[in-house]
Amino acid sequence: MNPVWTPPEQPEDFTFDADSEAEIAVVLAKYPVERKASAVMPLLYIAQRQLGRQTGNAWVPIVAMDEIAHRLDMAPIRVYEVASFYTMYNTKPIGRYHLQVCTTTPCWLRGSDDVVAACQRATGISHFGQTSADGLFTMTEVECLGACSNAPILQVDDDFYEDMDGPQTEALIAELRAGRRPTPGPVVDRSGSAPVGGRKTLLSTPVAADK
Repeated sequence: MNPVWTPPEQPEDFTFDADSEAEIAVVLAKYPVERKASAVMPLLYIAQRQLGRQTGNAWVPIVAMDEIAHRLDMAPIRVYEVASFYTMYNTKPIGRYHLQVCTTTPCWLRGSDDVVAACQRATGISHFGQTSADGLFTMTEVECLGACSNAPILQVDDDFYEDMDGPQTEALIAELRAGRRPTPGPVVDRSGSAPVGGRKTLLSTPVAADK
């Protein structure tokens, strides 16, 4: 029988580390003291990244939300509401690598089903929301990632991998499993969202006439 990943339990306490405190100081400086509750979203993200650094599981436990509520003079329920509304926050433990597959229409038309199937083959995950038995990968279905011209998109943590297909997805996961993170961006011959192979129009730049 294959082992089953056991997610870590909710910790009993949480303290921001020195790196997070430095980030928090920069964030809070952007807001008037009486409006510091507006910093709730960046502080949630800072807490999530800290858990990722410390444990390999990037998520926001309840005690971290309580600490943020204390820092920002907010009722804890207000922080819980924000954390549970936005999919960018993980309110339960995830694997070391978060595979976020866009299946909205542009990505679906360009082959996101192949990306999903490749993620399943390469990780042993059978459905969205599941974490692989080795605890390395969690696969999540997400809505439009805003890079439709480079569909299909696979977001890994904060990195976008674009123009993906089945073999490219399996190759990417193999690299991640080996502890290597390939350079994000298109996996085909294009720069950003430019056409494959380079520009097709405006191939020359006009020379400005002398005044």
